[in-house]
Amino acid sequence: MTVIVRDLRPADRTDAEGFARIRSLALPYMLSTPESVAYDITHAHPDGRNRSLVAERDGEPVGTAQIGVVYDSPEPGQGFLNVYVHPDRTRLGAGSALVRAAEEYLTALGATKLFAWVLDAPENRAFAERHGYRARRSAHFLRLDLAHGTLPPLQELPPGVELRTAADFADDPRPLFDLDAETTTDEPSDIAHEFTDYDNWLGETWRHPLFSPELTSVAVVDGRPAAFSAARTDGGRRYGTVMTGTGRAFRGRGLAKLAKNDSLHRARAAGLTEAFTGNDSGNGPMMAINKWFGYDICATEVRYVRELG
Repeated sequence: MTVIVRDLRPADRTDAEGFARIRSLALPYMLSTPESVAYDITHAHPDGRNRSLVAERDGEPVGTAQIGVVYDSPEPGQGFLNVYVHPDRTRLGAGSALVRAAEEYLTALGATKLFAWVLDAPENRAFAERHGYRARRSAHFLRLDLAHGTLPPLQELPPGVELRTAADFADDPRPLFDLDAETTTDEPSDIAHEFTDYDNWLGETWRHPLFSPELTSVAVVDGRPAAFSAARTDGGRRYGTVMTGTGRAFRGRGLAKLAKNDSLHRARAAGLTEAFTGNDSGNGPMMAINKWFGYDICATEVRYVRELG
């Protein structure tokens, strides 16, 4: 029984559903829908040379990979591959076939350093290391029970601070892009990014089908966005915080905590029952904030890298 690897067909609803289902089973802590799967590949920046791959065994989708090059980094030659296999279809060769196909494609594009996220389980880490990858750092997925947990009460706003939603910036989201770019640049990472492409941000972030402007809270100081907590939803009961940050000039005032608390309260009022977020394991201040909200670590990923040549 042969495993074949092919490109995802984003216009094929059944294909996108299969891809999203495997991602949700293998990585249930990140929101994924058929619409978001198709959108991600059709709206990716062309310089990223992104591909979404599907591994099939006897016609059944059993694994996925998202691959591309890091086009917005000042360091050339960096690529990424994130491979996930259906939990009930492991050890059938799908993972290895996806890695081979991804590496062949990325090296043909000139990539010499390949990055991959791997769920922290002995079999996953052994698989990565057999393929020549070495661990770099780790990050945690966290979960909060919105339905039965107790959120901290909404706090009184400091003088000069107001809370808005991203929907209030619908006519001109550029100030939110500027804030997102500044905070993302300061996030812990092993890849440097030059976050300057506003049009690409509009496509990949602002118009993304999972993005919720109504649940994204923004702390505004004297009319200027100072901190935010960006929210996504899957159209059901699940909510995810994909970025929380504060502009450099406003740090140390608790504004990110204000924004995230407001967003979480909005999510619960909207009937959402599960909240997910992620943290670099070395980001102590954000880990402390999420612990204050009641999040618990539910899984850990390890960042692996393979240097070629």
